[in-house]
Amino acid sequence: MAAVELLEAVRAELAAIALPLALPDAAQARQDIRNALAQLDDYILPRYRSLDAPLLAVVGGSTGAGKSTLVNGLVGHNVTRAGAIRPTTRQPILLHHPSDAAWFEDQRVLPSLHRIRGSLVSSPLPASQAGPTPDAAAISSLVLVSDGAVPPGIALLDAPDVDSISDDNRKLAGQLLAAADLWVFVTTANRYADAVPWRLLLDAASRDIMVAVVLDRVPPAAEAEVRADLQGMLSREGLGEARLFVVPEVALDPMGMLPADAVEPLRTWLRELAADAAGRSEIARRTLNGTVKALGGRVEAVALAAGAQQRAAGILAADARGAYQDAVARILEATRDGALLRGEVLARWQDFVGTGEFFRAMEQNIGRLRDRMGAFFRGEPTPAVRVETAIETGLQAVIIDEAAHAAEDADQRWRSDPAGRQLLGSDDLSGTSEGFSETVAAEIRAWQGSLMELIRTEGQGKRTQARWLSFGINGLGAALMIVVFSMTAGLTGLEIGVAGGTAVVGQRLLEAVFGEDAVRRLAKTAREDLHARCQKLLRTEQQRFLSRLDVPQGAPPDVLAGRAAALRRLAAAA
Repeated sequence: MAAVELLEAVRAELAAIALPLALPDAAQARQDIRNALAQLDDYILPRYRSLDAPLLAVVGGSTGAGKSTLVNGLVGHNVTRAGAIRPTTRQPILLHHPSDAAWFEDQRVLPSLHRIRGSLVSSPLPASQAGPTPDAAAISSLVLVSDGAVPPGIALLDAPDVDSISDDNRKLAGQLLAAADLWVFVTTANRYADAVPWRLLLDAASRDIMVAVVLDRVPPAAEAEVRADLQGMLSREGLGEARLFVVPEVALDPMGMLPADAVEPLRTWLRELAADAAGRSEIARRTLNGTVKALGGRVEAVALAAGAQQRAAGILAADARGAYQDAVARILEATRDGALLRGEVLARWQDFVGTGEFFRAMEQNIGRLRDRMGAFFRGEPTPAVRVETAIETGLQAVIIDEAAHAAEDADQRWRSDPAGRQLLGSDDLSGTSEGFSETVAAEIRAWQGSLMELIRTEGQGKRTQARWLSFGINGLGAALMIVVFSMTAGLTGLEIGVAGGTAVVGQRLLEAVFGEDAVRRLAKTAREDLHARCQKLLRTEQQRFLSRLDVPQGAPPDVLAGRAAALRRLAAAA
């Protein structure tokens, strides 16, 4: 894959990544993504596409270090505003030679900044006339000034203070420095050890960017001592190759300008760089390679963060699924341990079969059973229908109770995890969803209806029992439900005998009509159907939790790790 294609793929993948979970490294990873995207847009992609473009030298530094005064001194006249009011550099100003205008007038570099064509300042602007602090729209613009005093092949960008009192200015300063081919870093004899500038200088060292450090306003008596101390600090921090220029503490002329000889060494160095096409290309490639290498490190960190998000989401999903799977298991256990044959279900079944009359009716094909089955067609609530209703009520209560327990369990598990707490927020998911009771009742009735259909299907072709099917679908259905719930584990004492006898009654009825093998098959099919319906009900409930994890994650961690390795290879090969 070509370099630009790789970088464009990395950009697309970084832009698509979501790190929604509140993990310890997530905030830093999100910032890494934003920084990487900005640097790809502002510097890496533009520079790869235009390796022969002029160098962009960003002049940055601390508050009051004299950056604007230095830039004015480099070109020999006022082009930027200097004063006591902070922030002084209200808009970044890019100075370029007229022949280089085309490189900067479009959105090739720093595409997020609107272009404004500026003009030279003929006299200094008093601080009292500096005007109000600019709004966000002004700060997000780049003032272009064409000036023949700037040598062709290099452009100077006067950036806001890196430690500005304005958040927007600080962010913009960082953005501009990240888009530089080389830095001209301005500090003073009193502030060269400040933490904020050094943090940026260390970032420059990590990217192998060329840095020139300007030590401004140095008292002549202290120059040797301060120069040696700063040079030692630069060497210890991996910036020993940085060029160090000292600007002495001198009075400004009435135009607010430094004496020409105060900045001549720096001006000469910049002109020599601009005149050396091969040298410019080497600087651009060095900075580009270092930046791509650093980008690889950021992408690798994002890959690790994405992997952590994936694992955390998997734990939360497993917690929710586990809670509801346990609930399904408890429901199924309740349907086969005889527990549902207690109470109302048992009473209604006993009422239906009577004390022996049911089987006497079967054997005589007359009497009480015929009357009860006939009542069904007359619209009366037959004992068989009352058995179905009792089963529906009992099964519904079990399912709702276990679903509520599962919701409470999942809610507690998620709230014990910072990522889960963030996803839940103030929502209370510790109970069942609205309308769940009605949904369960409808699903049980649908199961009972499918069970009746099983009986009808099984009864086709059984001529000797045709009359029983036509009269007794509900009775046979009730009997099959009783058989499904007929295992007696968990019942004790009298309940075992009663429930066991209850199951035998139902089983004898079904075997008399369908045969022993068919009854086993019917009971197995009905139980599996009930299992599937319970799973469906609780899967729907658990989705209240899982849907909160349904955020597109972007490229998988292993793909991002592969991109990071490819970026390191690209930087090493150049």
